[in-house]
Amino acid sequence: MNIALIGYGRMGHEIEKIAIDRGHKVGLIIDIDNPQDLNAENLKNTDVVIEFTVPQAAISNYKTCFDAGVPVVSGTTGWLDKWDEVTAYCREKDSAFFYASNFSLGVNLFFDLNKKLARMMKPFDQYKVEMTEVHHTKKLDAPSGTAISLAEDIIEAYQLEKWVNEKTEQKNELGIVSEREGDVPGIHTIKYDSDVDYIEITHSAKSRKGFALGAVIAAEYTAKNKGILSMKEMLNLED
Repeated sequence: MNIALIGYGRMGHEIEKIAIDRGHKVGLIIDIDNPQDLNAENLKNTDVVIEFTVPQAAISNYKTCFDAGVPVVSGTTGWLDKWDEVTAYCREKDSAFFYASNFSLGVNLFFDLNKKLARMMKPFDQYKVEMTEVHHTKKLDAPSGTAISLAEDIIEAYQLEKWVNEKTEQKNELGIVSEREGDVPGIHTIKYDSDVDYIEITHSAKSRKGFALGAVIAAEYTAKNKGILSMKEMLNLED
């Protein structure tokens, strides 16, 4: 495949290495120094775009690619209030859009485990559920997109009203504590705490390689499909 990268930070560099190792070509790289190069002419020989940028730029990037007839794989978080707008535009252009808050295989298995554990714990109200997420100091959004995805599944199982980005004693809220330190790729912990014991599950990323590999595999999948795609479909995970 001929891949275009939008966003050439640490993730972009890792994705480029893995894509080339898997036999693909990276024909276009867009970063903060050349945003004007993201146009239909430069995208005309591109099979799929992999986009890891910032929420302020993401939606415009998606639409430019859809207008050029190029499918998009994106790991940018913080823009999901515009989800309906983006997915409707994708369908209008008969394109493909693969979004994941986290492309790690392990994290997506963790999503499934989290959902099932929340359903199991719901009848036992002596346990208070809470979440902690830790990332590197350069991460711009808090809580992380992964934490929000985990939280949404807990909220659905527990029929809570919302999550808040702090500890909370409100029974209708899920508290998420966000910590930023060093160069941590990502640690997510869900804890069910009671007076006599606690149950805790944690996913800890050792490096960014797992995220980058998942993004390239998603690009391979997206280049062959249409519509709104996800890790759940690609990995055949159950609801």
